[in-house]
Amino acid sequence: MRPAVRKVLIGTLILFLLPLAVHAALYAGKDRPASFRDADWSSVGMLPPADADRDARFLVFTGRTGRWKGIFAVHSWVVFKPENATSWSRYDVVGWGQPLRANGWAPDGRWFGDAPRVLVDVRGPAATALIPKIKAAIAAYGYGHFGDYRIWPGPNSNTFTATVLRAVPELETTLPSNAVGKDFRAYPYVGLTDSGTGIEASLWGLLGVKVGWVEGVEVNVLGLVAGLDLRHPAVKLPGFGRVGVDDGTAVAAPARAK
Repeated sequence: MRPAVRKVLIGTLILFLLPLAVHAALYAGKDRPASFRDADWSSVGMLPPADADRDARFLVFTGRTGRWKGIFAVHSWVVFKPENATSWSRYDVVGWGQPLRANGWAPDGRWFGDAPRVLVDVRGPAATALIPKIKAAIAAYGYGHFGDYRIWPGPNSNTFTATVLRAVPELETTLPSNAVGKDFRAYPYVGLTDSGTGIEASLWGLLGVKVGWVEGVEVNVLGLVAGLDLRHPAVKLPGFGRVGVDDGTAVAAPARAK
């Protein structure tokens, strides 16, 4: 084997497989629910009742997925309510039955027992302007029927949420690097990143590279992402996601004081 090829292979192993192996060991040492039925799916109390807060609101949540998939990835979903609405609307894509689900769980429910993290939280007139675009993106999602779901490389739950976020580029946001499936597209892609703040080249979400202000630098190999966060200094490692300075995303979304 040529020295240059050997170096590339060793570098790939160190950058992608070693962090994943470490995360797998740490994950195995934690007390996790053994099955869907054993997991806690209840609300964590982040959100008030919809009729207790008149403002329109749009949120994106992520939570570590369950069983062996939790080694690799988080699950993501979207939640919104128009102004003066009396109920929340939650949309997920899942891997059993019909993939696209409406209000299958509490809007701020745990996912396989993991407390959710808020990635996006927009309120008031800004949310009112976004919600029609979000509804249109959900209605137009092309993989919401029986048999459409594919755990890897997608389309999966993170493909869905990434599609919704692409419909509202003014948010200038993107899913975390360990949201496996976020980069899936049905065709090779070269263009702007999801946030619109950089450029991306990708082959069906299996091999790709991104450079952008929001995304930082991301290298995707078989759906595993390694890279750097430039805005909030951190490294991005397979399985772990970000490791470094707090990126400023929310960990809770309480009702606003009246």
